[in-house]
Amino acid sequence: MKSLSTIERAACEAAGAEPMLAQVQSWSAVNSGSRNLAGLKTMAGLLADAFAPLPGPIALDSPTPVKAVDPDGSVRVVDHGAHLHLAVRPDAPVQMLLTGHMDTVFPVDHPFQSQRWLADGSLNGPGVADMKSGIAVMLAALKAVESSPLRDRIGYEVIVNSDEEVGSASSAGLIARAAQGKAAALTYEPALPDGTLAGARGGSGNFSIVITGKSAHAGRNPDDGRNAIVAASDLVLRLARLRTPTLAVNPARIDGGGPNNVVPDHAVLRVNFRPAGLEDEARARAELDRAVAAVAAGHDVSIHVHGSFGRPPKPIDPAAERLFGLVRDCGTDLGLTIGWRKTGGVCDGNNIAACGIPVVDTMGARGGAIHSPDEFLIPESLPERAMLSTLAILRIAERGRP
Repeated sequence: MKSLSTIERAACEAAGAEPMLAQVQSWSAVNSGSRNLAGLKTMAGLLADAFAPLPGPIALDSPTPVKAVDPDGSVRVVDHGAHLHLAVRPDAPVQMLLTGHMDTVFPVDHPFQSQRWLADGSLNGPGVADMKSGIAVMLAALKAVESSPLRDRIGYEVIVNSDEEVGSASSAGLIARAAQGKAAALTYEPALPDGTLAGARGGSGNFSIVITGKSAHAGRNPDDGRNAIVAASDLVLRLARLRTPTLAVNPARIDGGGPNNVVPDHAVLRVNFRPAGLEDEARARAELDRAVAAVAAGHDVSIHVHGSFGRPPKPIDPAAERLFGLVRDCGTDLGLTIGWRKTGGVCDGNNIAACGIPVVDTMGARGGAIHSPDEFLIPESLPERAMLSTLAILRIAERGRP
């Protein structure tokens, strides 16, 4: 850390000394699967206590109502947990947004619920990488910033949502509002095991398409029916043909049908689109509309499309390049090699970038095998990444921008 100023060195050392591993282990012991409302409530309380030393009001914001389509085509409201929201020095000259998520992909009845140490020294456990360690890294960095004489130059909002792993539909509005006017944003998804960051990301859109036909006896008068399963299958084939190297299309499931002697009058098609760029997303939207209209007319059925492109593509524009460059240079000054590459995954960084705010969204600890029972955290990366965030925040505070 020879090239660090005295102020920077002191803050980085303070960040690295925080008890992050103990926090990760404590938080990982709480199941906070996206649909486990009781576990999320417990987790939100623990996080509110942990973030309480920071000088700003902490709120547990109510989730925005979100609708879902059941297999029978009915629409219901899905409950989500509250989102932790903290604002510090909103009048400071430089403003940043820091985000994370408290939910995991492991429901309360999943067999993967406990932690164990692996032979290589890494920690295996639910959410240890994705992203309870990231929250610990974020908190350590912010505590260190608060110990610095530069703290009055920087204000920030923190959002730790409860629904990132299911698309952030109930927190997207909160994140978009918090992003306004920010110089930069950091999100604490895990870095790859070697420390590589995610750069450009594609987008994602999830749709539930309800098809309503007309039932009839399959033997006596099948021509009087309008087969919703056949219409759904036609739509599947049309959508599958839209696939290109920059647009992945995955028709994932058809719900519906019934007895063999009844023409089915109902089906629900679930489909996911992964556009690499904004032009691909626009094409997917237009082609979906055209395919739906053609199938509805050709099969004499009614079709209702639910869903959206909840994660816009995240290109690396010049502002994002500058922020990545700052993080890279901070890493160099800490003895770390920081690189990045594009990825097909999505996260809240997609939504932040769509607000026009530069974001690095893998500022969390190093780890891997996320979304599986093999998920692991590399513990020695906790102080390393806390120092990286601390230095990046302080330099943004000094410069007024990335």
